[in-house]
Amino acid sequence: MLTLMNEKEQALTVKNVVSACKDINKLNKRGYNFLYLCQGFIAHYNVYGFIDHYTYDSLKKDILDNQRDNQWVNWRPHEKDYEYYMTKKAVYNAIVKALLEE
Repeated sequence: MLTLMNEKEQALTVKNVVSACKDINKLNKRGYNFLYLCQGFIAHYNVYGFIDHYTYDSLKKDILDNQRDNQWVNWRPHEKDYEYYMTKKAVYNAIVKALLEE
């Protein structure tokens, strides 16, 4: 079973990913673990490969461009892991909101 993030973990994830959009070297394991499992992103073997890739590409642009594909609309209440994916959706959308408010 997938592990749900609590509210503190969600807030820390949002904060890290938004910071990494300004300076990719600030991406930590928490932000990496969230992003590489989202649609439109690949693992790049590890966090350092991910950082290397986004040294030359815009993480912010990719997050915004992939928002539609990271809504997990195929999950329904009472299905296995529904709450996990709705939490991921909420975190992804909080990241997008923060990026758009900058």
